[in-house]
Amino acid sequence: MTDNIELTHRQSRVFQPEKLSPPRNFIIPNIITNNKDNLPLLLEIGAGKGKHALSFVSKNPNKHLIAIERTRNKFDAFAKLADLQNTSNLNAIHADAIAWIVHAIAPSSVAKIFILYPNPEQHNPNQQWLNMPFFEFLLSRLQDDGEVVLVTNIESYMDNAEQRATEVWCLPNTRYQVPIDSQRTHFEVKYLARGETCWELSIHKPQGYKTRFDNWHISYDCTKK
Repeated sequence: MTDNIELTHRQSRVFQPEKLSPPRNFIIPNIITNNKDNLPLLLEIGAGKGKHALSFVSKNPNKHLIAIERTRNKFDAFAKLADLQNTSNLNAIHADAIAWIVHAIAPSSVAKIFILYPNPEQHNPNQQWLNMPFFEFLLSRLQDDGEVVLVTNIESYMDNAEQRATEVWCLPNTRYQVPIDSQRTHFEVKYLARGETCWELSIHKPQGYKTRFDNWHISYDCTKK
């Protein structure tokens, strides 16, 4: 993909994964080292209390979801519900998603990534997902023909994400309006109930897309302290 050379020069900051330490109590899930059933692997970043994750794995037993939440009280609520549901195709992870992904996820191993209603970071737009250098690393973990699904109720956030996906990351994408009866997350239920418009951006990674991290991976032995 010829645009990848251009992409490299457009990024003023380069992500440096080697500077990130593993999260506390870091353990690699068995699905990553022993996916004997060859299930498609999916990620959810910012799973909250797990409404989407728990519903998704129940409806998709032939897929495995790793759902990551950083905030302790939200994760505790999620973990309790996950234990009650007791499904084998879900890992609930309490960690900072960036550090965890760097140390756990191999290149080209994820079929789909959900980022549902992230913090809009309106006062710090450099922390919006598609504005961060980390997004290039995240794309390197995605398989060819993989998908990133970004959803927000902030139109300016979506406008920026759509522009960045097209102009900076050179990725095909489609923008949708979320149906008013959708109930994937607690935020989605709340926003739609009060009449707000929610937006979804489907971003696809075409075959042959290259990043600077396609061959970058910490071996599993190196993550053990």
